Amino acid sequence: MSTVKATAKAQILIVEDEPEIAELIEFHAERAGMRARTIHSGRLALEVMRREKPDLIVLDLMLPDVDGLEICRRLKQSEDTRSIPIVMVTAKGEEADIVAGIELGAEDYVTKPFSPRVLMARLRNVLRRHGPVEDVPERADRLVLLGGKLVVDLDRHEVLVDGRKAELTLTEFGILHYLASRPGFVRTRDQIIAAVHGKSTVLSSRTVDVHVTALRRKLESLADCIETVRGVGYRFADTADDGQE
Repeated sequence: MSTVKATAKAQILIVEDEPEIAELIEFHAERAGMRARTIHSGRLALEVMRREKPDLIVLDLMLPDVDGLEICRRLKQSEDTRSIPIVMVTAKGEEADIVAGIELGAEDYVTKPFSPRVLMARLRNVLRRHGPVEDVPERADRLVLLGGKLVVDLDRHEVLVDGRKAELTLTEFGILHYLASRPGFVRTRDQIIAAVHGKSTVLSSRTVDVHVTALRRKLESLADCIETVRGVGYRFADTADDGQE
């Protein structure tokens, strides 16, 4: 089942107080076939988003009135706006803010200074992944990924790598299924722990790293599908042709 969403005519709301950066993003977004609108105030952006529902928000975290993390928190807490994907724009080195934004529900991020080509690729990926709710099940029973080379079967608790069964532990299986359910989405180590073991479980970040290392080893030639996002966590490699059954 396809979850592809065309970028053509997608409505992008840019929340950025630096005019030069806002103009740069808007120019490249419209050049890529999107409809872009810029708002320089966080407070005004919240008012606009109560009335309008853009397809995607490009959100600067350093705003003069209401900071980006607070905007992200309010949008994700509201029933009307929580489904709107957010791509954060942060200053280089703000790892704590990146982690906080992702844990609040932001889909991706770019750091300043950024390449317009990289930003547009991120926006296209988020738009493609963020299809209608019915097309993106919150919990797929069977994931067919990487052109069929990887199959994650929740009912059978089975993983096939190039047609061969991979012997995973419960934790390794949980991590793989959690990441693969949303290809391309960055997950923090705390999110992974909560998803696999429950929110009340306290484990060190190092424990997640050890399990991911073991998981990669068992995935053999497909090990690179688990990508490390430095300072944040992990994600499953985003591929356009993946499917769910």
